[in-house]
Amino acid sequence: MDVILLERIAKLGQMGETVKVRDGYARNYLLPTGKALRANAANKARFEAERSVLEARNLERKNEAQTVADVLEGKSFIAVRAAGETGQLYGSVAARDVVEILGKEGFNVSRNQVVLNTPIKTVGVHPVQLQLHAEVEIAIELNVARTAEEAERQSKGEDLTSADAIYGIDEDALRPEDFFNPDADFDLDDDAEEATEAEASEEAGEDEDDK
Repeated sequence: MDVILLERIAKLGQMGETVKVRDGYARNYLLPTGKALRANAANKARFEAERSVLEARNLERKNEAQTVADVLEGKSFIAVRAAGETGQLYGSVAARDVVEILGKEGFNVSRNQVVLNTPIKTVGVHPVQLQLHAEVEIAIELNVARTAEEAERQSKGEDLTSADAIYGIDEDALRPEDFFNPDADFDLDDDAEEATEAEASEEAGEDEDDK
């Protein structure tokens, strides 16, 4: 379907341009939200007659979006979710969840303004883009953690999915030779050594009885 854009739309065109889009995209989004008109002679004349009003309205919306962007830019929000030891979520965080989280903090953002191509499926600090207006795009951080305490640790740069965090292993201190050194001398503690000697004596006694 050919439509006349009533505002600039990223990756589609500028205000006043006639572009071809999928019928479903036009009927379900562009036309009902007032972002475009069907391309015909009557609507072209209507657009030219209302151009100045549309441009003023677009500028007003841009300024409103920029005001919100100035407050949101670089902010971090916490999403507490259940996850396994490796950090894999028992579910995911999608665009609708981002809208809900921002809404609880007093920011009115629509689902279409959240640029999240794939849902978040692991704990961690994830960047999320917000397209508040065709000409206003910002980034926020979504701190996904199992608890508020873990979110605080992540905000300080700690990786809760590392072996160090999960098992208490200092990965930086490990060396390949610690795993593959055939000449390594492993000292047994006293109890372990006594148990080993006792087992050896018992086995020797069994061999003597068999004779």
